Amino acid sequence: MKQSIVAKLAQLSRRLEEINRTLSSENVTANMDHYRKLTMESAEIAPVVDLYRSYETHQADWQVAEEMAMDPQMREFAEAEKSAIRAQLEQLEKDIQKLLIPKDPSDERNIFLEIRAGTGGDESALFAGELFRMYCRYAERNRWQVEVMSQSASDLGGYREIIAKIIGRGAYSKLKFESGAHRVQRVPVTETQGRVHTSACTVAVLPEVDEVSDVILNPADLKIDTFRASGAGGQHINKTDSAIRITHVPTGTVVECQDDRSQHKNRARAMSVLAARIKDKQVREQQSKIAAERKSLVGSGDRSERIRTYNFPQGRMTDHRINLTLYKLAQIMDGDIDEVSGALSSEHQAEQLALLGEDAQSS
Repeated sequence: MKQSIVAKLAQLSRRLEEINRTLSSENVTANMDHYRKLTMESAEIAPVVDLYRSYETHQADWQVAEEMAMDPQMREFAEAEKSAIRAQLEQLEKDIQKLLIPKDPSDERNIFLEIRAGTGGDESALFAGELFRMYCRYAERNRWQVEVMSQSASDLGGYREIIAKIIGRGAYSKLKFESGAHRVQRVPVTETQGRVHTSACTVAVLPEVDEVSDVILNPADLKIDTFRASGAGGQHINKTDSAIRITHVPTGTVVECQDDRSQHKNRARAMSVLAARIKDKQVREQQSKIAAERKSLVGSGDRSERIRTYNFPQGRMTDHRINLTLYKLAQIMDGDIDEVSGALSSEHQAEQLALLGEDAQSS
């Protein structure tokens, strides 16, 4: 294990001892806010400190086995002990490093899923509809709730744009790497010559903020317009101005919501989506400053880059960020994307582990 990481573990061990001394004092509950913060910090630190102490114990056992190996009569037994201890030390080191990876505070949050048709006209809109179905099926598998916030249907089916809220524990952690350009290669239903066409859609996954107050929204920066909601085929077209369009003037961010008949509900929904978009922009700007020279292999956040190709004639899906190709396109389009999200998450963890050593060394 790197000395920089060992030093960090020793620091955490000392901090846990300090917290435990404070928690055992008689007047610790006099300030309940402080008490809760200490118990939360203890719960976060204790698992990694326990593993570190186990690691130190195994290191001591290794030294004993080394000494035993110097005795010819004990050498065979000692070598077997060393082999077993080595395997345990390697596993403990992996477990410790995983616990040291900084947790994304948004991982357990609900998300806003935004899918927009790009190049390819009607075919792109049809594919946007299929992507939305894929994510809905994945949500079903995880027992998450999907709530459509806004949609703009295409004449031939699918969506020019659809925004939905996915409500469920861990939704952001499993879908945060889906942001980017998704490319589809296939013969469109409108193609008479049987030629393969390439179309694209963009996907954005935004974590829901706790409250609109999480983001500073100056009322003077908001332009709010009301208009009549549109409907398909003349059905249920609103006769009142219940639809809402909110423009955040400084950033040019525009959100529309018209799926509810209540203007107040549409306004609340639009404000929540606006807050999530602005928060996402702030976080990405901060991350780009911190990691300007550390472009991530996974989820760099550049939604203009092509992240994935769905090739229907060959029945394959390729994620270009990690060079992962799977020949199970039908299952993937039916919401079976755990293998993809798991591989992206593992790659991200590997990168974080590499950075962990660098950060510990520099601190």
